Amino acid sequence: MVQSILDFFRNLPDKYCVECGEKIEEQFDCYSNTCCKCLHVKSHDEG
Repeated sequence: MVQSILDFFRNLPDKYCVECGEKIEEQFDCYSNTCCKCLHVKSHDEG
């Protein structure tokens, strides 16, 4: 049985940071396996 591409992406498991184990909020163009906190990246909200 062929699975639709949308179902495939909806059923992917959550991604977790390899450094701290925190769940990563993924972006569509993000292939990183380390969260922003461990990378010391500021969000837009932090200014």
